[in-house]
Amino acid sequence: MNSIEVRKINRNAIYRFLYKHDPISIQEIAQTLNMSLPTVTQNLKELQERDLIIETGLFESTGGRKAKAITYNCLKYAIGLDITRNHVGIVLIDLSGKLLKNVRKQYPFVNSKTYFEGVGNLVKLFIEDCQIESWRILGVGIALPAILSEDKQIVNYATVIDFQGGSVQDFAEFIPYPCILSNDANAAGFAELWDEENLQNVVYLSLNNSVGGSIIIGKNIYTGQNQRSGEFGHMTIVRDGRTCYCGQKGCVDAYCSAKILSDSTNGNIAEFFRLLRLKNEPQKTLWEEYLTHLVIVINNLRMLYDCNVILGGYAGAYMDEYIEELRELVSRRNSFEVDGSYLHVCKYRLEATAVGAALQHVENFINNV
Repeated sequence: MNSIEVRKINRNAIYRFLYKHDPISIQEIAQTLNMSLPTVTQNLKELQERDLIIETGLFESTGGRKAKAITYNCLKYAIGLDITRNHVGIVLIDLSGKLLKNVRKQYPFVNSKTYFEGVGNLVKLFIEDCQIESWRILGVGIALPAILSEDKQIVNYATVIDFQGGSVQDFAEFIPYPCILSNDANAAGFAELWDEENLQNVVYLSLNNSVGGSIIIGKNIYTGQNQRSGEFGHMTIVRDGRTCYCGQKGCVDAYCSAKILSDSTNGNIAEFFRLLRLKNEPQKTLWEEYLTHLVIVINNLRMLYDCNVILGGYAGAYMDEYIEELRELVSRRNSFEVDGSYLHVCKYRLEATAVGAALQHVENFINNV
């Protein structure tokens, strides 16, 4: 490598270190990253000239001159979209991944220029409402219930929305920011692991109105040979069972989608869980049947991947108060373990998919500092 490449690697390493830590001194950066003080100082100067880092004050003196406290500058933001059959969710996140603002609009998907122009207008109005200057926006991440091409430009398969063969350009034509497509479940799984230092391998089970998921190995999403990994909703759990929207019978989606629950309360998942707490019928019976199938799915995922399983999506967001019951049920099916401590509930209870889509831009930004 030449000196320019080495400097870029050092600069990126320093920025990443600052991104993951509280305000810290130059001396601590140099010591932790095993770099010389002149190297760290020079790179910090470059980062400061680009407004990427800031000084937040001084540390208490230990006998000599007080050390400066340095951290990254949270001056950039990203927008995320969750495109569903009937709604568009929009979020604003900062560089840390913190959800700052979100809205969800009823806006049924139609594969037409009018629809994409409408989405573009929703994005522009949302950003105006956030009162953020356009230069601060890194881009717009767009999550879809669809299987994408390897370069994430084209929709290879979509049945939940009528968008097979569509492309990122359909949205980008009306959105004046860089656009990236993401699979919805992969985006949500990506969000769950964003600031987790010690969690490397996870299976994320998305219990939305369609069931999906993502497989994350070494913090990287495993997409599979045909970009179809994590399609847990189309595993068969009941031979010749209920008909799935894909046309096959006995799929997980036909037994574990959030719709199985919310259909009993006119599509309101929050109302389902409110009535369940009151032990109302038919919610109580529906829940018991739902759990029998969900436990099979969870145990299968544990046997396949031998890592933590995170429950997310519309239904997963309400699982906190039932997690101990679920852990007990999955432990009974497990051939090797006596508890279900590997099972967790998502940390993003609100708009995880849109947040994960937005984080694609944050990751690109960090990688290219």
